[in-house]
Amino acid sequence: MKIDQVLKGIKREELIQLTQELIQIPSVRRQDQGSEEKVALFVAHALEQMGLDVVIEEVEPGSPNVIGILQGQEDGPCLMFECHTDVVTEGDPSDWKYPPFEGRLVGNRIYGRGACDTKGNLAAALKAVQAISQSSVSFRGKILLGILVDEEGLMRGVKHFIRQGWAHHVDAAIICEPVDNHLCITQKGAMRAELLTTGKMSHGAMPLAGFNPIPPMVSILEKLKHLEEEEIERLGKDSFLGYPSITPTVLQAPVKGEPQLNVVPFQCRALLDIRTIPGQLHEALKKQLEDIVKEEEKSICESLQNGFHRELRETLEKGLSKGISFQATLNIFEDRPWTKTPREEPIVQAVARAYRTIAGEDPVYDGVPGATDGTFLTAWGGIPIVTLGAGKRMIPHQRDEWVSVDDLYLTAKLYTASALEFLKF
Repeated sequence: MKIDQVLKGIKREELIQLTQELIQIPSVRRQDQGSEEKVALFVAHALEQMGLDVVIEEVEPGSPNVIGILQGQEDGPCLMFECHTDVVTEGDPSDWKYPPFEGRLVGNRIYGRGACDTKGNLAAALKAVQAISQSSVSFRGKILLGILVDEEGLMRGVKHFIRQGWAHHVDAAIICEPVDNHLCITQKGAMRAELLTTGKMSHGAMPLAGFNPIPPMVSILEKLKHLEEEEIERLGKDSFLGYPSITPTVLQAPVKGEPQLNVVPFQCRALLDIRTIPGQLHEALKKQLEDIVKEEEKSICESLQNGFHRELRETLEKGLSKGISFQATLNIFEDRPWTKTPREEPIVQAVARAYRTIAGEDPVYDGVPGATDGTFLTAWGGIPIVTLGAGKRMIPHQRDEWVSVDDLYLTAKLYTASALEFLKF
């Protein structure tokens, strides 16, 4: 059976309708509480209707992973399509041109939270597998649809998927994310860190009665900026991913309680979003970060012991500053290494052939600026991945999120052809 006959099973109107239905089921994780259950059960029912073997596994209350398997006629490799059901917050709905969970079709665009990231691509993957299933085309191995939760958070869904042993049987994966339908063979790594400086609370008019944790935080952040510049100088610009970065995204003082102008806070907290590129060793980078924090803590503590200027020495001598101390801590609570899949890998070659068949031209090779669930699939067991999907990469997480129907239709065809090329129908 020729691939053209399989592609006839992908109906444009059905793809639009399914994308709208998925958007219309809100699945924002609010206050770290799962809310993907309704959309996950909707997907599970759709997979069952397609004739796939379906497994539902609860990751957390209200957050189930859904795994669907389409078995081929002969033994062979397992190709995974990975999608996620969660979406980021919509913010204030009144700021949207169209209601964020309506899934409105306007011309060639479908609007709504998740349209681009990544319910449109989820719909495309479902329709691609449905077309293969209904065509009765013969292929080796199997297709595994991993519809996972919490990709936008701590990626608990893919971690659970791996712990449950599913990844043992996966030979390659297509990560369904909005990347302009480019063939992405690399992606940035990510480290998430909390930096905490602790001093002593005092009156703003008598700061020497305490110790302000804010200036040391500023000093540490300046040194981290220098480290970022050194890494850029050392590594240069990656052709697909650009530059590495160390970005403070949250700054709080005090960490708890209400801030007040005339109160020196007890603590200051910064959250760091660290993005890495091929060539950076995470363990080495961690040590550099830890050394910067330790050196600042040591310097401050020595200054406190010795009295770093006349006024502090006087307060120390009078006992007014008794109990003053300083502490700086760094907690790296998430570590997602960068990935890079060689062009010689069978999955890359299969997707490239699919491009030539469907689009009549070579693919545009590219990289993913952020981490995906594929990060852990590769980091855990070296599973080769490519990232492919409809949607402009600058659109996700913005208001008035949208996806092009034309691009989505092309994506569904690319998914179909890529699967058949990899599984050698």
